[in-house]
Amino acid sequence: MTQALPKVLTFEEFAAWRPEGGRYELHDGMIVEMAQPVGGHEGVVGFLVEEVVPEYKRLKLPYFLPKT
Repeated sequence: MTQALPKVLTFEEFAAWRPEGGRYELHDGMIVEMAQPVGGHEGVVGFLVEEVVPEYKRLKLPYFLPKT
């Protein structure tokens, strides 16, 4: 029996791939569906909102942090 190896994607291919819904990341050339962040990840978001957002606003940079 032979097994087909999955195609390894480049970052450019991953960035061009647009799924309908869901959260995805590229790990070692493979697309991995990610769960909704909870716990410690929410703490990172809190830090970014409290510390980073005021700084890029002060510098008048065109950035934003999406909620999800």
